[in-house]
Amino acid sequence: MIDAAKLILKPSAKAGVAIRVVAKADWLKTLKTLSGPQQNWALAQGFEAAPLSILQLAKTDGGLAEIIIGHPTSDADPFALGAISSKLPQGHYRFAGTIPHPELVTLGWALELYKYDPHRPIAPRLTTLEVPKSVDLHALHSKVNAVFRVRDLVNAPTNVFGPDNLEKAARDVAKLGRAQVKTISGANLKKNFPLIHTVGAAAEQAPRLVDFTWGNSRDPKVTLVGKGVCFDTGGLDIKPSSNMLLMKKDMGGAANVLGLAQLIMAAKLKIRLRVLLPIVENSISDEAFRPGDVYRSRKGLTVEIGNTDAEGRLILADALAYADEEKPDLLLDMATLTGAARVALGPDLPPFFTDDDNFATDLQAVSMTVNDPLWRLPLWRPYAQMIETPIADLNNAGVGGFAGAITAALFLRRFVEHAKTYAHFDIFAWVPNSKPGRPKGGEAQAMRAVFAYLQNRYTK
Repeated sequence: MIDAAKLILKPSAKAGVAIRVVAKADWLKTLKTLSGPQQNWALAQGFEAAPLSILQLAKTDGGLAEIIIGHPTSDADPFALGAISSKLPQGHYRFAGTIPHPELVTLGWALELYKYDPHRPIAPRLTTLEVPKSVDLHALHSKVNAVFRVRDLVNAPTNVFGPDNLEKAARDVAKLGRAQVKTISGANLKKNFPLIHTVGAAAEQAPRLVDFTWGNSRDPKVTLVGKGVCFDTGGLDIKPSSNMLLMKKDMGGAANVLGLAQLIMAAKLKIRLRVLLPIVENSISDEAFRPGDVYRSRKGLTVEIGNTDAEGRLILADALAYADEEKPDLLLDMATLTGAARVALGPDLPPFFTDDDNFATDLQAVSMTVNDPLWRLPLWRPYAQMIETPIADLNNAGVGGFAGAITAALFLRRFVEHAKTYAHFDIFAWVPNSKPGRPKGGEAQAMRAVFAYLQNRYTK
Protein backbone atom coordinates (compact mmCIF):
# COMPACT_ATOMS: atom_id res chain seq x y z
CA MET A 1 0.00 0.00 0.00
CA ILE A 2 1.46 3.35 -1.04
CA ASP A 3 1.53 5.96 1.73
CA ALA A 4 -0.70 8.98 1.07
CA ALA A 5 2.20 11.20 2.17
CA LYS A 6 3.90 10.29 -1.11
CA LEU A 7 0.95 11.51 -3.18
CA ILE A 8 -0.31 14.61 -1.36
CA LEU A 9 2.37 17.03 -0.18
CA LYS A 10 2.50 20.31 1.65
CA PRO A 11 3.32 23.42 -0.42
CA SER A 12 7.02 23.70 -1.17
CA ALA A 13 9.44 26.36 -2.34
CA LYS A 14 9.83 24.43 -5.57
CA ALA A 15 6.29 24.86 -6.83
CA GLY A 16 4.70 22.20 -8.97
CA VAL A 17 3.25 22.68 -12.43
CA ALA A 18 0.20 24.93 -12.14
CA ILE A 19 -3.26 23.54 -12.87
CA ARG A 20 -5.65 26.32 -13.81
CA VAL A 21 -9.41 25.66 -13.72
CA VAL A 22 -11.20 27.77 -16.33
CA ALA A 23 -14.94 28.08 -16.93
CA LYS A 24 -16.04 27.65 -20.52
CA ALA A 25 -17.48 31.18 -20.52
CA ASP A 26 -14.04 32.59 -19.60
CA TRP A 27 -12.02 30.57 -22.10
CA LEU A 28 -11.68 33.17 -24.87
CA LYS A 29 -10.44 35.73 -22.34
CA THR A 30 -7.97 33.19 -20.94
CA LEU A 31 -6.82 32.23 -24.45
CA LYS A 32 -5.64 35.80 -25.10
CA THR A 33 -3.28 35.61 -22.09
CA LEU A 34 -1.32 32.70 -23.61
CA SER A 35 1.74 33.02 -25.81
CA GLY A 36 1.34 32.82 -29.58
CA PRO A 37 2.55 29.21 -29.86
CA GLN A 38 0.34 28.18 -26.92
CA GLN A 39 -2.69 29.82 -28.52
CA ASN A 40 -2.00 28.00 -31.78
CA TRP A 41 -1.65 24.71 -29.89
CA ALA A 42 -4.93 25.23 -28.03
CA LEU A 43 -6.76 26.05 -31.24
CA ALA A 44 -5.21 23.07 -33.02
CA GLN A 45 -6.44 20.82 -30.21
CA GLY A 46 -9.94 22.27 -30.47
CA PHE A 47 -9.84 23.04 -26.76
CA GLU A 48 -12.83 25.08 -25.55
CA ALA A 49 -12.67 24.48 -21.77
CA ALA A 50 -15.52 21.99 -21.83
CA PRO A 51 -16.13 20.60 -18.33
CA LEU A 52 -13.16 18.49 -17.17
CA SER A 53 -11.38 18.71 -20.53
CA ILE A 54 -7.58 18.94 -20.25
CA LEU A 55 -5.08 21.12 -22.13
CA GLN A 56 -1.35 20.60 -21.58
CA LEU A 57 0.77 23.64 -22.43
CA ALA A 58 4.48 23.40 -23.10
CA LYS A 59 7.38 25.70 -22.33
CA THR A 60 9.66 26.82 -25.11
CA ASP A 61 12.18 24.18 -24.02
CA GLY A 62 9.58 21.46 -24.31
CA GLY A 63 8.85 21.09 -20.59
CA LEU A 64 5.35 21.27 -19.14
CA ALA A 65 4.39 24.87 -18.46
CA GLU A 66 0.79 24.67 -17.29
CA ILE A 67 -2.34 22.54 -17.27
CA ILE A 68 -5.72 24.07 -18.04
CA ILE A 69 -8.85 22.18 -16.99
CA GLY A 70 -12.42 23.00 -17.95
CA HIS A 71 -14.42 23.89 -14.84
CA PRO A 72 -16.66 20.96 -13.79
CA THR A 73 -20.43 21.33 -13.88
CA SER A 74 -22.24 21.89 -10.62
CA ASP A 75 -23.59 18.31 -10.66
CA ALA A 76 -20.22 16.67 -11.38
CA ASP A 77 -18.83 14.10 -8.97
CA PRO A 78 -16.77 16.13 -6.45
CA PHE A 79 -13.89 13.68 -7.01
CA ALA A 80 -13.90 14.27 -10.77
CA LEU A 81 -11.58 17.27 -10.86
CA GLY A 82 -9.01 15.50 -8.69
CA ALA A 83 -9.30 12.32 -10.74
CA ILE A 84 -7.38 13.99 -13.57
CA SER A 85 -4.32 12.71 -11.66
CA SER A 86 -4.41 9.50 -13.69
CA LYS A 87 -4.55 11.43 -16.97
CA LEU A 88 -1.53 13.69 -16.42
CA PRO A 89 2.16 12.92 -16.97
CA GLN A 90 3.97 11.84 -13.84
CA GLY A 91 5.20 14.92 -12.05
CA HIS A 92 4.50 17.44 -9.34
CA TYR A 93 1.45 19.74 -9.52
CA ARG A 94 -0.50 22.42 -7.70
CA PHE A 95 -3.86 24.07 -8.28
CA ALA A 96 -3.61 27.76 -9.09
CA GLY A 97 -6.35 29.90 -7.55
CA THR A 98 -9.47 28.60 -5.86
CA ILE A 99 -11.11 25.29 -6.72
CA PRO A 100 -14.51 23.87 -5.77
CA HIS A 101 -14.57 21.42 -2.85
CA PRO A 102 -10.77 21.56 -2.29
CA GLU A 103 -10.68 18.71 0.25
CA LEU A 104 -12.74 16.36 -1.95
CA VAL A 105 -10.77 17.31 -5.06
CA THR A 106 -7.50 16.57 -3.29
CA LEU A 107 -8.91 13.35 -1.85
CA GLY A 108 -10.07 12.32 -5.32
CA TRP A 109 -6.56 12.98 -6.68
CA ALA A 110 -5.02 10.45 -4.31
CA LEU A 111 -7.82 7.87 -4.44
CA GLU A 112 -7.67 7.82 -8.25
CA LEU A 113 -4.03 6.68 -8.12
CA TYR A 114 -4.69 3.55 -6.05
CA LYS A 115 -3.49 0.26 -7.55
CA TYR A 116 -3.81 -3.30 -6.28
CA ASP A 117 -1.30 -5.41 -8.16
CA PRO A 118 0.91 -7.33 -5.70
CA HIS A 119 1.01 -10.35 -8.00
CA ARG A 120 2.53 -8.30 -10.84
CA PRO A 121 4.63 -5.72 -9.01
CA ILE A 122 4.83 -2.38 -10.78
CA ALA A 123 6.22 0.96 -9.66
CA PRO A 124 3.50 3.21 -8.18
CA ARG A 125 2.46 6.24 -10.21
CA LEU A 126 3.81 9.20 -8.23
CA THR A 127 1.78 12.04 -9.69
CA THR A 128 2.03 14.31 -6.67
CA LEU A 129 -0.06 17.31 -5.66
CA GLU A 130 0.57 20.18 -3.29
CA VAL A 131 -2.36 20.41 -0.92
CA PRO A 132 -4.37 23.67 -1.02
CA LYS A 133 -3.78 25.76 2.10
CA SER A 134 -7.38 25.32 3.27
CA VAL A 135 -7.02 21.52 3.53
CA ASP A 136 -5.84 19.73 6.70
CA LEU A 137 -2.96 17.67 5.33
CA HIS A 138 -2.73 15.26 8.29
CA ALA A 139 -6.47 14.52 8.22
CA LEU A 140 -6.36 14.01 4.46
CA HIS A 141 -3.48 11.53 4.74
CA SER A 142 -5.44 9.60 7.39
CA LYS A 143 -8.49 9.32 5.14
CA VAL A 144 -6.52 8.23 2.09
CA ASN A 145 -4.55 5.62 4.04
CA ALA A 146 -7.73 4.25 5.61
CA VAL A 147 -9.41 3.89 2.21
CA PHE A 148 -6.29 2.26 0.77
CA ARG A 149 -6.23 -0.22 3.66
CA VAL A 150 -9.88 -1.15 3.08
CA ARG A 151 -9.29 -1.61 -0.64
CA ASP A 152 -6.23 -3.77 -0.07
CA LEU A 153 -8.11 -6.02 2.37
CA VAL A 154 -11.14 -6.45 0.12
CA ASN A 155 -9.11 -7.00 -3.05
CA ALA A 156 -6.90 -9.72 -1.56
CA PRO A 157 -7.80 -13.25 -2.79
CA THR A 158 -8.85 -15.68 -0.09
CA ASN A 159 -6.02 -18.15 -0.67
CA VAL A 160 -3.66 -15.50 0.72
CA PHE A 161 -6.18 -13.76 2.98
CA GLY A 162 -8.30 -16.15 5.00
CA PRO A 163 -9.50 -15.91 8.61
CA ASP A 164 -5.95 -16.09 10.02
CA ASN A 165 -4.90 -13.13 7.88
CA LEU A 166 -7.99 -11.07 8.68
CA GLU A 167 -7.31 -11.54 12.38
CA LYS A 168 -3.73 -10.38 11.83
CA ALA A 169 -5.01 -7.33 9.90
CA ALA A 170 -7.27 -6.50 12.85
CA ARG A 171 -4.36 -6.80 15.25
CA ASP A 172 -2.24 -4.56 13.00
CA VAL A 173 -4.92 -1.84 13.11
CA ALA A 174 -5.34 -2.24 16.87
CA LYS A 175 -1.59 -1.85 17.28
CA LEU A 176 -1.71 1.56 15.58
CA GLY A 177 -3.70 2.88 18.54
CA ARG A 178 -2.26 0.56 21.18
CA ALA A 179 -5.71 -0.97 21.60
CA GLN A 180 -6.31 -4.02 23.78
CA VAL A 181 -7.05 -7.12 21.67
CA LYS A 182 -8.39 -10.57 22.40
CA THR A 183 -9.53 -13.42 20.19
CA ILE A 184 -12.26 -15.87 21.16
CA SER A 185 -12.03 -19.23 19.40
CA GLY A 186 -12.24 -22.98 19.89
CA ALA A 187 -14.37 -24.41 22.70
CA ASN A 188 -15.00 -20.93 24.14
CA LEU A 189 -16.45 -19.76 20.81
CA LYS A 190 -18.56 -22.90 20.39
CA LYS A 191 -20.07 -22.52 23.87
CA ASN A 192 -20.65 -18.76 23.96
CA PHE A 193 -21.05 -17.79 20.30
CA PRO A 194 -22.75 -20.81 18.75
CA LEU A 195 -23.88 -19.14 15.53
CA ILE A 196 -20.38 -17.88 14.68
CA HIS A 197 -18.98 -21.34 15.38
CA THR A 198 -21.70 -23.05 13.34
CA VAL A 199 -21.11 -20.97 10.21
CA GLY A 200 -17.34 -21.40 10.27
CA ALA A 201 -17.09 -25.01 11.44
CA ALA A 202 -16.68 -26.49 7.93
CA ALA A 203 -13.66 -24.39 6.99
CA GLU A 204 -9.97 -25.35 7.24
CA GLN A 205 -9.18 -22.14 9.16
CA ALA A 206 -11.16 -21.98 12.38
CA PRO A 207 -13.89 -19.41 13.09
CA ARG A 208 -13.19 -16.74 15.69
CA LEU A 209 -14.32 -13.43 17.18
CA VAL A 210 -11.77 -10.62 17.40
CA ASP A 211 -12.53 -8.03 20.08
CA PHE A 212 -10.49 -4.88 20.64
CA THR A 213 -11.04 -1.75 22.69
CA TRP A 214 -9.44 1.70 22.64
CA GLY A 215 -9.90 4.97 24.47
CA ASN A 216 -10.97 6.14 27.89
CA SER A 217 -13.56 3.89 29.54
CA ARG A 218 -15.34 7.00 30.90
CA ASP A 219 -16.04 8.36 27.39
CA PRO A 220 -19.19 7.49 25.38
CA LYS A 221 -19.17 3.88 24.19
CA VAL A 222 -19.16 3.43 20.41
CA THR A 223 -19.09 -0.18 19.20
CA LEU A 224 -18.46 -1.28 15.60
CA VAL A 225 -19.30 -4.76 14.34
CA GLY A 226 -18.03 -5.93 10.95
CA LYS A 227 -19.01 -9.02 8.99
CA GLY A 228 -15.83 -11.01 8.35
CA VAL A 229 -16.79 -13.81 5.94
CA CYS A 230 -13.48 -14.31 4.15
CA PHE A 231 -15.16 -16.39 1.45
CA ASP A 232 -18.76 -17.43 1.00
CA THR A 233 -19.51 -20.52 -1.06
CA GLY A 234 -23.10 -20.32 0.10
CA GLY A 235 -22.56 -23.47 2.14
CA LEU A 236 -24.75 -26.45 1.29
CA ASP A 237 -27.10 -24.02 -0.48
CA ILE A 238 -24.15 -23.46 -2.77
CA LYS A 239 -23.97 -20.39 -4.96
CA PRO A 240 -23.73 -20.72 -8.75
CA SER A 241 -20.22 -20.02 -10.01
CA SER A 242 -21.15 -16.58 -11.36
CA ASN A 243 -22.31 -15.49 -7.89
CA MET A 244 -19.20 -16.86 -6.22
CA LEU A 245 -16.67 -14.88 -8.26
CA LEU A 246 -16.66 -11.84 -5.95
CA MET A 247 -17.07 -13.66 -2.66
CA LYS A 248 -13.56 -12.78 -1.54
CA LYS A 249 -15.16 -9.40 -0.77
CA ASP A 250 -17.64 -10.85 1.74
CA MET A 251 -15.40 -9.58 4.53
CA GLY A 252 -15.92 -6.01 3.27
CA GLY A 253 -17.86 -5.08 6.39
CA ALA A 254 -14.93 -6.07 8.60
CA ALA A 255 -12.53 -4.20 6.30
CA ASN A 256 -14.58 -1.01 6.49
CA VAL A 257 -14.89 -1.28 10.27
CA LEU A 258 -11.10 -1.59 10.51
CA GLY A 259 -10.64 1.47 8.29
CA LEU A 260 -13.11 3.40 10.43
CA ALA A 261 -11.34 2.34 13.62
CA GLN A 262 -8.05 3.50 12.13
CA LEU A 263 -9.56 6.94 11.42
CA ILE A 264 -11.08 7.21 14.89
CA MET A 265 -7.82 6.37 16.65
CA ALA A 266 -5.74 8.68 14.42
CA ALA A 267 -8.12 11.57 15.16
CA LYS A 268 -8.15 10.72 18.89
CA LEU A 269 -11.92 11.10 19.12
CA LYS A 270 -13.29 11.32 22.66
CA ILE A 271 -14.97 7.92 22.66
CA ARG A 272 -14.40 4.49 24.10
CA LEU A 273 -14.17 2.46 20.90
CA ARG A 274 -14.89 -1.23 20.71
CA VAL A 275 -14.47 -3.32 17.54
CA LEU A 276 -15.98 -6.79 17.14
CA LEU A 277 -15.20 -8.88 14.08
CA PRO A 278 -16.83 -12.31 13.72
CA ILE A 279 -14.47 -14.02 11.26
CA VAL A 280 -15.33 -17.20 9.33
CA GLU A 281 -15.21 -18.89 5.97
CA ASN A 282 -18.53 -20.38 4.84
CA SER A 283 -17.34 -23.66 3.36
CA ILE A 284 -18.66 -27.16 2.72
CA SER A 285 -17.57 -30.32 4.55
CA ASP A 286 -19.06 -32.93 6.86
CA GLU A 287 -19.08 -30.16 9.51
CA ALA A 288 -21.28 -27.83 7.44
CA PHE A 289 -24.59 -26.66 8.86
CA ARG A 290 -27.71 -27.65 6.96
CA PRO A 291 -31.00 -26.12 5.80
CA GLY A 292 -33.63 -26.96 8.40
CA ASP A 293 -31.19 -27.10 11.32
CA VAL A 294 -32.11 -25.12 14.43
CA TYR A 295 -29.49 -23.41 16.61
CA ARG A 296 -29.62 -21.39 19.80
CA SER A 297 -27.86 -18.02 19.59
CA ARG A 298 -25.79 -16.27 22.26
CA LYS A 299 -28.85 -14.17 23.11
CA GLY A 300 -30.94 -17.30 23.62
CA LEU A 301 -33.13 -16.79 20.56
CA THR A 302 -33.42 -19.92 18.42
CA VAL A 303 -32.82 -19.71 14.69
CA GLU A 304 -34.01 -22.11 12.00
CA ILE A 305 -31.72 -22.23 8.98
CA GLY A 306 -33.81 -21.42 5.95
CA ASN A 307 -30.76 -20.95 3.75
CA THR A 308 -27.08 -21.56 4.50
CA ASP A 309 -26.22 -18.71 2.14
CA ALA A 310 -27.76 -16.25 4.63
CA GLU A 311 -24.79 -16.82 6.94
CA GLY A 312 -23.70 -13.23 7.48
CA ARG A 313 -26.66 -12.34 9.65
CA LEU A 314 -25.99 -15.40 11.80
CA ILE A 315 -22.45 -14.39 12.75
CA LEU A 316 -23.50 -10.76 13.19
CA ALA A 317 -26.33 -11.83 15.49
CA ASP A 318 -23.99 -13.32 18.07
CA ALA A 319 -21.55 -10.41 17.82
CA LEU A 320 -24.34 -7.81 18.13
CA ALA A 321 -25.82 -9.56 21.16
CA TYR A 322 -22.38 -9.53 22.79
CA ALA A 323 -21.88 -5.85 21.98
CA ASP A 324 -25.35 -4.97 23.24
CA GLU A 325 -24.70 -6.48 26.66
CA GLU A 326 -22.62 -3.47 27.73
CA LYS A 327 -25.31 -0.98 26.57
CA PRO A 328 -23.23 1.18 24.21
CA ASP A 329 -24.27 4.72 23.31
CA LEU A 330 -23.91 3.88 19.63
CA LEU A 331 -23.80 0.40 18.05
CA LEU A 332 -23.15 0.11 14.31
CA ASP A 333 -22.65 -2.90 12.09
CA MET A 334 -21.34 -3.01 8.53
CA ALA A 335 -21.89 -5.99 6.28
CA THR A 336 -21.96 -7.07 2.65
CA LEU A 337 -25.26 -8.68 3.49
CA THR A 338 -27.88 -8.80 0.74
CA GLY A 339 -28.20 -8.72 -3.02
CA ALA A 340 -31.60 -7.13 -2.41
CA ALA A 341 -29.87 -3.92 -1.27
CA ARG A 342 -28.04 -3.74 -4.60
CA VAL A 343 -31.26 -4.34 -6.55
CA ALA A 344 -32.94 -1.52 -4.62
CA LEU A 345 -30.18 1.10 -4.66
CA GLY A 346 -27.39 -0.17 -6.92
CA PRO A 347 -23.70 -0.59 -6.07
CA ASP A 348 -22.91 3.05 -5.22
CA LEU A 349 -25.59 3.93 -2.65
CA PRO A 350 -25.57 1.67 0.43
CA PRO A 351 -28.70 1.60 2.55
CA PHE A 352 -28.72 1.89 6.31
CA PHE A 353 -31.41 1.03 8.85
CA THR A 354 -32.06 2.64 12.22
CA ASP A 355 -34.89 3.60 14.60
CA ASP A 356 -33.11 6.84 15.56
CA ASP A 357 -34.51 9.60 13.34
CA ASN A 358 -32.06 12.27 14.49
CA PHE A 359 -29.09 9.98 13.85
CA ALA A 360 -30.44 9.09 10.41
CA THR A 361 -31.02 12.72 9.39
CA ASP A 362 -27.58 13.88 10.54
CA LEU A 363 -25.76 10.91 9.02
CA GLN A 364 -27.45 11.11 5.64
CA ALA A 365 -26.74 14.85 5.42
CA VAL A 366 -23.05 14.49 6.25
CA SER A 367 -22.69 11.51 3.89
CA MET A 368 -23.54 13.77 0.95
CA THR A 369 -21.19 16.48 2.19
CA VAL A 370 -18.18 14.10 2.23
CA ASN A 371 -19.15 12.33 -1.04
CA ASP A 372 -19.75 8.99 0.66
CA PRO A 373 -23.51 8.76 0.04
CA LEU A 374 -25.91 6.69 2.14
CA TRP A 375 -29.68 6.24 2.01
CA ARG A 376 -32.02 5.26 4.82
CA LEU A 377 -34.40 2.34 4.31
CA PRO A 378 -37.14 1.48 6.81
CA LEU A 379 -37.18 -1.15 9.51
CA TRP A 380 -40.70 -2.02 8.41
CA ARG A 381 -42.04 -4.14 11.28
CA PRO A 382 -44.96 -5.76 9.37
CA TYR A 383 -42.36 -7.59 7.25
CA ALA A 384 -41.12 -9.40 10.37
CA GLN A 385 -43.72 -12.08 9.65
CA MET A 386 -41.57 -13.11 6.67
CA ILE A 387 -38.88 -14.42 9.04
CA GLU A 388 -41.24 -16.23 11.39
CA THR A 389 -41.16 -20.02 11.69
CA PRO A 390 -43.27 -22.43 13.74
CA ILE A 391 -40.27 -24.33 15.14
CA ALA A 392 -37.95 -21.50 16.28
CA ASP A 393 -37.93 -17.83 17.22
CA LEU A 394 -36.59 -16.78 13.81
CA ASN A 395 -35.77 -18.08 10.36
CA ASN A 396 -32.53 -16.72 8.94
CA ALA A 397 -33.85 -16.40 5.38
CA GLY A 398 -37.62 -16.21 5.59
CA VAL A 399 -40.06 -16.90 2.80
CA GLY A 400 -41.32 -15.14 -0.30
CA GLY A 401 -38.17 -13.42 -1.49
CA PHE A 402 -39.57 -9.90 -1.03
CA ALA A 403 -37.83 -7.04 0.85
CA GLY A 404 -34.67 -9.06 1.46
CA ALA A 405 -32.58 -6.15 2.76
CA ILE A 406 -35.35 -5.12 5.18
CA THR A 407 -35.99 -8.61 6.53
CA ALA A 408 -32.24 -9.08 7.06
CA ALA A 409 -32.14 -5.80 9.02
CA LEU A 410 -35.20 -6.87 11.04
CA PHE A 411 -33.47 -10.16 11.85
CA LEU A 412 -30.42 -8.32 13.20
CA ARG A 413 -32.58 -5.85 15.12
CA ARG A 414 -33.91 -8.71 17.26
CA PHE A 415 -30.45 -9.13 18.79
CA VAL A 416 -30.13 -5.50 19.97
CA GLU A 417 -32.22 -4.09 22.82
CA HIS A 418 -29.97 -2.07 25.13
CA ALA A 419 -27.89 0.19 22.82
CA LYS A 420 -29.11 3.79 22.84
CA THR A 421 -28.75 4.00 19.05
CA TYR A 422 -28.31 1.09 16.66
CA ALA A 423 -27.76 1.17 12.90
CA HIS A 424 -27.11 -1.51 10.29
CA PHE A 425 -25.26 -0.73 7.04
CA ASP A 426 -25.75 -3.08 4.07
CA ILE A 427 -22.72 -2.15 1.95
CA PHE A 428 -21.41 -3.55 -1.34
CA ALA A 429 -17.68 -2.78 -0.72
CA TRP A 430 -16.98 -3.03 -4.44
CA VAL A 431 -16.87 -0.80 -7.53
CA PRO A 432 -17.96 -2.83 -10.59
CA ASN A 433 -17.00 -0.09 -13.08
CA SER A 434 -14.38 2.57 -12.42
CA LYS A 435 -15.56 6.05 -11.47
CA PRO A 436 -13.64 9.22 -10.52
CA GLY A 437 -11.51 8.43 -7.47
CA ARG A 438 -12.93 4.90 -7.33
CA PRO A 439 -11.01 2.35 -9.43
CA LYS A 440 -12.74 -0.95 -10.14
CA GLY A 441 -12.39 -3.30 -7.17
CA GLY A 442 -12.69 -3.22 -3.39
CA GLU A 443 -14.02 0.00 -1.91
CA ALA A 444 -14.60 1.81 1.36
CA GLN A 445 -18.31 2.56 1.72
CA ALA A 446 -20.02 4.30 4.64
CA MET A 447 -16.65 4.56 6.40
CA ARG A 448 -15.91 8.23 5.70
CA ALA A 449 -19.53 9.23 6.25
CA VAL A 450 -19.72 7.55 9.65
CA PHE A 451 -16.35 9.00 10.63
CA ALA A 452 -17.51 12.52 9.71
CA TYR A 453 -20.65 11.98 11.82
CA LEU A 454 -18.60 10.74 14.78
CA GLN A 455 -16.16 13.62 14.40
CA ASN A 456 -19.02 16.13 14.49
CA ARG A 457 -20.59 14.45 17.51
CA TYR A 458 -17.58 13.58 19.66
CA THR A 459 -14.91 16.21 18.97
CA LYS A 460 -14.57 18.57 21.93
